[in-house]
Amino acid sequence: MFQDALSAAAERIDRHLAAVLADRPDLPVIEGMRYALRGGKKLRGFLVLESAALHGIPPAQAIWPAAGIEAIHAYSLVHDDLPCMDDDDLRRGLPTVHRKWDDGTAVLVGDALQALGIELACHEAASTEPAVRADLALSLVRAAGAEGMVLGQALDMAAETAERQLTLDEITALQSGKTGALIVWAAEVGARMAQADITPLRRYAEALGLAFQIADDILDVEGDAAEVGKAVRKDAEAGKATFVSLLGLDEAKRRADALVTEACDALSSYGDEAETLKQAARFVIARRN
Repeated sequence: MFQDALSAAAERIDRHLAAVLADRPDLPVIEGMRYALRGGKKLRGFLVLESAALHGIPPAQAIWPAAGIEAIHAYSLVHDDLPCMDDDDLRRGLPTVHRKWDDGTAVLVGDALQALGIELACHEAASTEPAVRADLALSLVRAAGAEGMVLGQALDMAAETAERQLTLDEITALQSGKTGALIVWAAEVGARMAQADITPLRRYAEALGLAFQIADDILDVEGDAAEVGKAVRKDAEAGKATFVSLLGLDEAKRRADALVTEACDALSSYGDEAETLKQAARFVIARRN
């Protein structure tokens, strides 16, 4: 059920993004945007569509912020892969944007995807209510910026040159921004569009986001580069503190399991209607890429 729903959401989001970019000029920056948006699980967009369905928001409206969050996520990956950041050669099993083109093009691709993501998230087709569109835009830029994802990335960069390794609490705070902030926003979208209480979905997504990062840390230890689609064991080679290095592999797996239970419990008020979201939480720690 979940895998089918995730695949269907990814296909729908891919078609929407392709349509949005269809009439753009044939330039390297546009080609790079299309390239960066290809592939991936589209988990964040899926969370948007599912949370919207929980609140009776039509799919034709929800697809706009779903595509928007995937553009923001793609921008973050393009910039994160740059030589001045994580310096990665592979992403989703393909050469990273700066390797396929060059650093300058990659910077512009990321910039353009960021702007596109905000544009799509608060598009007039998403809601007829100006207040809803304003809330979507404001909450997204906060999640993506120096209060959220960018803050987490900055803390991660600072940790690379720090004289001591981060503590577990510091790693948790870092990853809540770097990985968790966009996941939380995606899960809240349905409630925001319905002008409903975002608390249950926020609690769900905060636990989900940390479980997702712990699973990433586990994959960096246990995964295969061909299966994962990017380099593995880079954190250990760099001596970076991770959930696995601080907790140990077995305890990290137990912590991820506990977070999935916490995420599912947060959705209790939605009853059986939230079953697909619960399956998404279980998928996060079982995935191999």
